[in-house]
Amino acid sequence: MPPKRHLQSLFGYIPRTAAIASVLALSACAAGPASSADGTPGVLRVPEAFETIQAAVDAAAPGDLVLVAPGTYAEEVLIGTDDVTLRGTERNDVVIDGGGMRSSGVIATADGVRIENLTVRRTMYYGVLVTGMHDEAGPTAHGLDGYERLDPEQFPPVERFAIRNVTASNNGLYGIYAFDARHGVIADSYASGSADSGIYVGQCKDCDILVTNNVAERNAVGFENANASDSVVVTGNRFSHNRIGMTLLSNYLEAFTPQHGNTIVGNVISSNDAADSPAHAEGGFGIGVGISGGRDNVLRDNLVAGNPRAGVLLANTEDLAAVGNRMDGAWSAAGLDANGVDIANISAERTPARDNCAGGRPSTLPENLGTRCGTTSPLAAVSPDALPDVAVPPGVSFLKVPAPPAQPGMSDVETVPGPLPPAVTDDAELPDGVPAAGLLAERSGVA
Repeated sequence: MPPKRHLQSLFGYIPRTAAIASVLALSACAAGPASSADGTPGVLRVPEAFETIQAAVDAAAPGDLVLVAPGTYAEEVLIGTDDVTLRGTERNDVVIDGGGMRSSGVIATADGVRIENLTVRRTMYYGVLVTGMHDEAGPTAHGLDGYERLDPEQFPPVERFAIRNVTASNNGLYGIYAFDARHGVIADSYASGSADSGIYVGQCKDCDILVTNNVAERNAVGFENANASDSVVVTGNRFSHNRIGMTLLSNYLEAFTPQHGNTIVGNVISSNDAADSPAHAEGGFGIGVGISGGRDNVLRDNLVAGNPRAGVLLANTEDLAAVGNRMDGAWSAAGLDANGVDIANISAERTPARDNCAGGRPSTLPENLGTRCGTTSPLAAVSPDALPDVAVPPGVSFLKVPAPPAQPGMSDVETVPGPLPPAVTDDAELPDGVPAAGLLAERSGVA
């Protein structure tokens, strides 16, 4: 059984104990010879030249492209060579299938890895994982035995990564997961059916990570951030029809508490009340954005609507308060129900939320919450029992969540790319204005 972690409850239930982060039964292989005689980057084709993806990855040299033809590949792939690109020729037809029993689909522990244009499904823990935590026992993420704080000096972060045009569906805990990694992009991807989160970014400082143009639906949580701070930019995504749209969490079992300084701009976070999704470990349901001990995050021009319990829920993590978060955007839209309440504060009296402010005219619990910007006094709070009463449907097995619709793929699959850039978010284009409710709806599998 994998190790466990405990988190302060964000939703007013007992703290959860989640099964996560098994040390995977994979062994890293040394890079093979360069794929061309003069050492220039080349293309290693599966299955034409290599029967398995792992065999091609093991033979790849830095700069090489592993190009995979359509088929279903029953394997776990570990990329331990810098600057290797793993790419499918057809996103929907190149499938790495865990069969409901393998731990993971693709794991990258090296710098500069790209994972592109393929589908990873039916793994027990991770669809795609990029992690700096790896040793002779294999790669992993989160809290080792679940009770011991992580040591970031022992495990330096992965530097530079890209996950693009990836479909991650029906994975037991996480769809796409970046942990102890920096200077990366998660873009143009789709995640559904995860019992923890569809997309997760955790444990980094000066992260420089861009999460953009993704759809996460039918997960326990669409997007989750724990202790990833300073320069995480989340923009232009659709986090709808999950149990919880997204969370910003401080977690004592990961390094770099508290979580702080994310930029959340131009996303649709709506109708997070999906019954055909795995149950959330704390029973959370009907929530757009949960901020537990998160600080100084900027949420601007997001559409947060149709979440039946709360649009934004403020809470503490043990002695870490939700502080200095700015929440501007729209709280309603045509074709969507109103939130049960737009902003609610359930922080404990011993750790009151303060200096959190909101634009527009949000409804609040308690009433007159005091979210006018410039107000620095502690905010009044309510018991979780005071939130709108919403029936929580039983969860669905991750293997039984409906399969996703076909997703758009890359147009140029043959070109061998150059090295990934050292910085990502400095040039990120942030939209102006609240997006329409139908942002990326053409890629959704929810009617």
